[in-house]
Amino acid sequence: MAASVRAAALANFVPVARQVGLDPLAALRQFGLDPRVLNEPDMRVPATTVAALLEYAAETSKCQTFALRMAELRRLSDFGAISLLLSHERSLRGVLSALVRYRSVLNEALEIRMEEFGEVVIVREDLFLEGAAKVRQAYELALGTMYRMCCAVLGPRWRPLSVHFAHKAPDNLDTHRRLFNATCVFDAEFYGILCSAADLDRQSPTADPVMAQYAEQFLNTLPNAGRPTVEQDVRRTIQKLLPAQRASIAGVAASLGLNVRTLQRRLESERAMFGEILAQVRRELATRYLADNTCSLTDVSALLGYGQLSSFTRWFGAEFGESPSVWRERHIAPQMTPKA
Repeated sequence: MAASVRAAALANFVPVARQVGLDPLAALRQFGLDPRVLNEPDMRVPATTVAALLEYAAETSKCQTFALRMAELRRLSDFGAISLLLSHERSLRGVLSALVRYRSVLNEALEIRMEEFGEVVIVREDLFLEGAAKVRQAYELALGTMYRMCCAVLGPRWRPLSVHFAHKAPDNLDTHRRLFNATCVFDAEFYGILCSAADLDRQSPTADPVMAQYAEQFLNTLPNAGRPTVEQDVRRTIQKLLPAQRASIAGVAASLGLNVRTLQRRLESERAMFGEILAQVRRELATRYLADNTCSLTDVSALLGYGQLSSFTRWFGAEFGESPSVWRERHIAPQMTPKA
C-alpha cells in the first residue's frame, strides 16, 4: 500500500503558490487532489502525489525554494493531534521520540532517527517515496518543518550546529539563511540537522507530564497510530542495506531482529514476497538516482548494491528495456549535462 501523509503537509501551499504566480487550485486539480485538502488537514493523501506537486510548483514557478517557503510559515499546531503531546514533552529528545513512535500519524513515508556521537547528535530524516524520481522539495519541506518544530520547543533563538542536504545548493541561498539559524551544508551524505546533545535534554518551558500522558492516550486511539506494516519495514531496511550489498532476505531479517522463515511468514500474511519488494525498491531508486544528474552511473550502481557497473546496466536493461544512459538522456532536460 502506498504511503500516505496528512493533508496538513500542504499547509501554506496556497499563499506561497500565489506569491510565485501559480494558481494553487489548478495545480491541485492537475495532480488529482480534491481542493478539500486545503481545509481538512486530517485527510490522507498519497505522499508521492504531494512530492510530485511540490516539484511541479517549484519547476513551473522557477522557485527552487518553494517548499522551504511553505516550511517557513509552519506552526506547531500544523502537526494536528500530536501537537498536544509535542508541546508537553519534557525535552526535545522526548519530542523526537514521540515523532518516531507516531510517525505514521503524520507521514508514513518519513523516517526520523537520532544518531548520537558523543556531544553531537544527528537528527536524520529519510523519505521513502515509491516511484518519486525527484524529492528535493519534499526533503526541504521535511527539514524546514523539523527545524521549525525544534524552535517551537527550544525557543526561536535555538541554533543547531548545521543543517545538511544531500542535494546541491540552490542558485540563491537567501531563503535558507533566513529560515535556518545555522550553516547549511549541501551535497552532504544525508538529510538532517546536526545539533548539540545537550540541546536534546534541555527542559522545555511548556512541559506538563500529565497533559503529555493524556495526549498519548488519545493518540493511541487514532487509526493511523499503529506500527508500519512488515512490508513497509522491509522496504525501508532494503534501502538502507543496498549500498552495503547486504539487502538479501537474510540481511534484512537480521536487521529487523527476525529469522528468515519468520520474516517470510509475516510477509506472506500481508500477501507480499521479498523478491518482488526488492525488485520494486530497486526500480524506484534507480529512476530517482538517475534523475539526479549529479549522480554518476557508477554511483547509482553502487547505491543499488551492484559491485560492477556492467551488472547494473544488464539489470536495468532487463527492467526498463533500455540502458541507464539512454533513460537518463530522455528524462533530463537538454540543458543539463549529466556525468558519465
